[in-house]
Amino acid sequence: MSKYLLEVGCEELPYKFIPSAIQQLKEGFESFLKSNKVEFEKVDVYATPRRLAVIVSGLEKQSKDEVKVIKGPIKKVAYDENGNLTKAGEGFCKKNNLSVDDLYLEDDYLHAKVVIKGKSIVELIQDNVPNIVLKLQGSHFMRWADNDEKFSRPIRWIVSILDRDEVKIKIIDKESSNITRGHRFAQQNVIVGHPDDYVELMRNCCVIVDQNERKQRIIDKAKEEADKIGAVPYYTDDLLEEVTFITEYPVPVTCEFSEEYLKLPEELVVTVMAVHQRYFALYKDGKLINKFITMTNYIGDEFENIKAGNVRVVKARLDDAVFFFNEDTKKPLADYVEALKGITFQKGMGSMYDKAQRLVLLSKLISKELGINKPTVERTALLAKADLTTNLVFEFTELQGYIGADYARVSGEPAEVCEGIKEHYFPLNAESETAKTIEGQIVGIADKIDTISAVFAEGKKPTGSSDPLGVRRAALGIIRTILANNLKINIPNLINETLLLLPVKTEGENVLDKVKNIAGSSVNRLSGKCSDEINEFIIQRLIIFLSDKYSKNILEACAAVKNPLIDLTDFVKRVEALSSFKSEPVFESAKRITRLLKQDSTKSVNRDLFKEAAEGMLYQQITSVSQTEDYTVYLKSLEDINPSVEKFFADVLVMDNDEKIKENRLALLTMLKKKYDYIADFSKI
Repeated sequence: MSKYLLEVGCEELPYKFIPSAIQQLKEGFESFLKSNKVEFEKVDVYATPRRLAVIVSGLEKQSKDEVKVIKGPIKKVAYDENGNLTKAGEGFCKKNNLSVDDLYLEDDYLHAKVVIKGKSIVELIQDNVPNIVLKLQGSHFMRWADNDEKFSRPIRWIVSILDRDEVKIKIIDKESSNITRGHRFAQQNVIVGHPDDYVELMRNCCVIVDQNERKQRIIDKAKEEADKIGAVPYYTDDLLEEVTFITEYPVPVTCEFSEEYLKLPEELVVTVMAVHQRYFALYKDGKLINKFITMTNYIGDEFENIKAGNVRVVKARLDDAVFFFNEDTKKPLADYVEALKGITFQKGMGSMYDKAQRLVLLSKLISKELGINKPTVERTALLAKADLTTNLVFEFTELQGYIGADYARVSGEPAEVCEGIKEHYFPLNAESETAKTIEGQIVGIADKIDTISAVFAEGKKPTGSSDPLGVRRAALGIIRTILANNLKINIPNLINETLLLLPVKTEGENVLDKVKNIAGSSVNRLSGKCSDEINEFIIQRLIIFLSDKYSKNILEACAAVKNPLIDLTDFVKRVEALSSFKSEPVFESAKRITRLLKQDSTKSVNRDLFKEAAEGMLYQQITSVSQTEDYTVYLKSLEDINPSVEKFFADVLVMDNDEKIKENRLALLTMLKKKYDYIADFSKI
C-alpha cells in the first residue's frame, strides 16, 4: 500500500475559508478515489494560513479492472435468418471493439462483457488532483498575474509525492516538486522525502500543520501563560477557531493595559479584546483584569515590540469606547427612546420606536396571561431597544442589550429592568443560555413574536438559506424560553394580537379608505394565510428542535390533534408520556379505528341500539376514561380498556346491514377515537 501527499502553498488564506476547504478537499479526494475504484484507508487533510495539505493512506497503485456488461440490439435485429451478424450487429461490435466470440444472448438481446483495464494511481492523480483543488469554493476568490483561473489566494508552491517519488502536476501556473517551505521566519526550501515524514518535518520547521494539534497547543499555551500570573484565559469556540487558522506556530504573549479601562462595561472590554483584536481576556478570582494574551505567529524571542504594538491597538479601541461611553451617559437611557423614531425597523413596519410601543403592549398581554403584575416588565419593554441609538452600540453592534443594561444601571433603573434589557435578546444562539428574569423572558418573547409576525406579514418568510431578520433563531428562542421556564403562553393568540398591532400603509388615502384598508388588512392577516403560516413555521421549528430527543413520528402525532403552540409544556408532557408507552395492542386498536372511520360520526351514541354485550361493555369502559394532565396515567387507562376494544372487534360487525345499528356503532367508535385523540393521532405513529 502507498501513501500520497499533496501540499498547496499559498499567500495567507482567509481564516473563514480554511474549515470549508478542509471539508471540501476530504470529500473531493474520497469521491475521486471511490469513483475510480481505487482502494484506500483514509484521507487526512491539514491546513494552516499558508498551506492546504492532503495525505491519502493505504492507497493502491492501480485502480481495479472493471467488468462492464453492455447491451446491444435485439436478436432479430442483430442476426439475419441465417444466424449471421447484420449490419446492426457488426456496428455494435465495431463500436465497442468486440469480436464475435465476445457476444452472447440474454433475454433475447445481444450482450457482451467488456473489461475496462484499471489505470495507475499516478495517471489518476495527474488527471484529477488539479481539478479537485480548482473546484474548491469560497468567497472573494481572485486572479493573479495573467492567469484566467481563480483561487482564494495566489499559489506559491506545490508538493506532490507518492511514497518517495514525485508525481508531477500543475495547478494554474505552478508546477509541483518535492520541496516545501517552513514558517516564514524559519527554514525554507525543505525537501519532503516521504509523506510519512511530512507532519514531523513541518513541526521541525515551526509549522504545526495538524489544525487539531494546533488548536490544542493554543489552549495549553494560553493556560500555561495565564497560570504564571494566577489567571484564567477566556475564549469562545469562534475565537479559538479563528486564532487556530491565522497562526502556523502559536506562541503566547501577555500584554497589559491601564486599569482605568476596567471601569467600562466588562462585556465591552472583552468584546474589544476577543472579537475585534483576537485576544484572550484574563480573569482572576472571577474578575476581569487589565491583562490579555495574544497568540503570535512568531518564533523569535524579542517580544517587546509585539507587546507595545498590541497594547497601542487595544488602547486606541478602548479610548474610543471610553469617549462614547462618557458621551452616551450624559443623559439617562430613557431619553434615547424618542430617537428610535429615526431608525427603521423594517420596510412597511414602521420604526424601532413603533416596535418599542408594541413590545410594551405585548408584554402587558403576556404578563396578564401569566398572572404577573410587575411594572418592571413594561419598563423593560419600553427601554429594551433604546441603546440602538447610542454611539457605543453604533460602534459595537454586537453589544446591543449589554450596553443598554449598563446604561440603565447608570441611569438608576431597577436591577430587574437592567437585567431584562440584556436578557431579552437571549438565547443568542442554539446552545446559549435563556433569560433567567421574568422581565427578560416576557419582553424577549414579545420581541421575537413581533419580529416573526412582521416578516411574514410583509411576505418575506424564510426560504432555503434565506432567514430575514433571523426569524428561525427567533422562533427557536421563543420555544427554548417557554420550555426552560415552564411558561403557559398561548402563542397562536399572541400571534393574532401581534398581527393586529402591526402598522398598515395608508399614505395618500382619504379617511374612509384608510379605515377600510386597516380593517381589511387586519382581517386578511388573521383569516388569511399569514397567521396560519406563522403557526406552521414555529411548529416546524419546534419539531426540529425536539427531534434530537424524541421520535419525529411521535412529535407529529401529538401536534396533529392539538396545536402544540397553545401550551408548549403540555405538548412536551404528551410527547414524553407517549415516547415511554410501549403497548403495541393499544397502538394497533387506535390505528384500526382510524382506518375504519373514514370520518368522525356526528351522531350521539344510543345505548338502546346495542345488540351485543361487547357494545355495552365498551361504552362503559370508554366513559370510565377521564381526562387528566398526567398522561402516563391516561395512557394506562387506555391500556386497561383495550381488552374491551379487542372484544368489540371480535364480537361485533361494525358495518351492520341495519343502517341505524351501523351508524350507532360508528358513533361509539368515534367516541373512543376522541379518547385517543386527547393525546395524539395514533395513525401517524
